Amino acid sequence: MNEVLSKIQKIGIVPVVVLDDAKDAKPLAKALIDGGLPCAEVTFRTDAAEESIKIMTSEYPDMLVGAGTVLTTEQAYRAIAAGAKFIVAPGLNPTVVKYCIEKGVPMVPGVNNPSDIEAALSLGLDVVKFFPAEQSGGIKMIKALAAPYVNLKFMPTGGINADNICDYLSFDKVIACGGSWMVKKDLVKAGKFDEIRALTEEAVRTMLGFYVKHVGVNHTSKEEASKTAKTYENLFGFMTDEREASYFAGTQIEAMNSKAPGTMGHIGIGTNSVERAVNYLESVKGAKFKEETKKYKDGKLNFVYLEDEIGGFAVHLVSK
Repeated sequence: MNEVLSKIQKIGIVPVVVLDDAKDAKPLAKALIDGGLPCAEVTFRTDAAEESIKIMTSEYPDMLVGAGTVLTTEQAYRAIAAGAKFIVAPGLNPTVVKYCIEKGVPMVPGVNNPSDIEAALSLGLDVVKFFPAEQSGGIKMIKALAAPYVNLKFMPTGGINADNICDYLSFDKVIACGGSWMVKKDLVKAGKFDEIRALTEEAVRTMLGFYVKHVGVNHTSKEEASKTAKTYENLFGFMTDEREASYFAGTQIEAMNSKAPGTMGHIGIGTNSVERAVNYLESVKGAKFKEETKKYKDGKLNFVYLEDEIGGFAVHLVSK
């Protein structure tokens, strides 16, 4: 997969932006970055799109700014010249795709049927936009289409919102979703960028789905850990489950047999995607992680400890 698209995969959501006035480009870009989505697909159907891309890419060079609704090679040329790092289209135009490939800029054309997919594959593409997603059958249709095309990835857009985005991103053939619910046109026009930042952060938290999976408490012996677990069972009915290095009381309390990471113990934070959570927490929240604690399952990062303790507890992320 192209490097830019790999970065988009780590972000998970591509805000689809419509700008009628280029003066809104800089504050909107800042709101998206501060909210946790340093990415934007600026639709190329307004007069302000080209200038907006120029402003975003010059003010925030690390932001992944692309151009959407690109229908012609002339538009692709202007978008790339303005600084667009990727190009998106509602349909598949072989001439535009070939032009973008020649320019070394990733192109994600829209498809919603096998014939379009085979045309994309014949052009050497491995990521396509499923559009319009909800109207074309949603995640069920993507799964059906993905079955015979095992190496193809999808970036669905159209009708995706906070209520259904996790359904799409739970499928490993979906690299990211395009959406506009956090960048509504009326909010942009009214200059309500603080509200956009808040909606963006809410979208990220929804996508990541953080929750406390379990709390581990350190003990000095197996006997002490067993006693703790059985006390919880006796008082609250949390059944004791003996494991290799601990006893669980129910599913959320873990009594460690010995000193484990953390002064007092550890807290496991579950998430829909450890990889996206790490990307968000590092780039937006400034968190650091212990590289040596990373664990993978089926080629995906599914476990890692934060570098610093919180309140005497080590904290690790784990896949949901």
